[in-house]
Formats: sequence, C-alpha cells, structure tokens
Amino acid sequence: MEYSKLISVSGMSGLFELVTSKNDGAIAKSLENNATQFISSRAHQFSHLESIEVYTTHENVFLAEVFIAMGKSKEALPNEKDPKAVSAYYKKVFPKMDFERVYGSDMKKMVKWYAQLKQHNVEPTIPSEDEEKEEEEEKA
Repeated sequence: MEYSKLISVSGMSGLFELVTSKNDGAIAKSLENNATQFISSRAHQFSHLESIEVYTTHENVFLAEVFIAMGKSKEALPNEKDPKAVSAYYKKVFPKMDFERVYGSDMKKMVKWYAQLKQHNVEPTIPSEDEEKEEEEEKA
C-alpha cells in the first residue's frame, strides 16, 4: 500500500485506499475494516492525503510532514477523544502548527489517521517539486 493512493472521503470515517476511479465516483478499500466499496462523487468529496496541507505559523506544510514529525517523536499518541491531550500532544510534537486555524477536530483526525498508517505500515511521503509541477501542468 502506498501513501500516494490513500484518500480521505467527506462524511466517512477513516482512510481509504483508492482502488480505481470512475466517472461517477471511486472504488475504495477502507483501512478500518478492509471493506471494498463504491463511493459516489455526487454524495462525497475525495482528498488525496498527499495533497492535504496543514496551517503553520509560517508557510503551510504537507500533512506528511506532520506525520513524519509524529513518527520521530518519542511521545505516545494521545486518546483522540481527549481534545486537551491531543492539543498538548501537537504542541510538543509539531509546535509550529497554527493552533488558531487548525481545528481540534482536524487534530483528532490526524491522530486517528496516523494510527491507521502505522497499523498498515504505510510510510508518509512528501510530494517532490517535480510531481507538484506535473500536477499543476495537468490542471492547466
């Protein structure tokens, strides 16, 4: 399983591995229960994990940078249901995060997602500048 194939789906819990995309949605496999299902693009929005950015006190960083910092940290993952513990955890592990613009619910999601990545031995990777340029050219 590759980090570049992982997506988040609006309205659905956890992460999914993108199996294939279709005109009207995608077929994705849940990392929580390994169920493969069709997800309609009419009802849901898809976000590739490698394209998600996090607000910091300077420039935004890719979510993978936060995950990498979490992996290097000696701190134990907090209980995602304890907002104070989650906030305190990120203040130690990733202090340059902009805590006024990153919601507590987003921090909880990042803890849950990171736990799923570790469970499936997925290494977060930061997109290279070449890949970013290719994506921009494809959009143009």
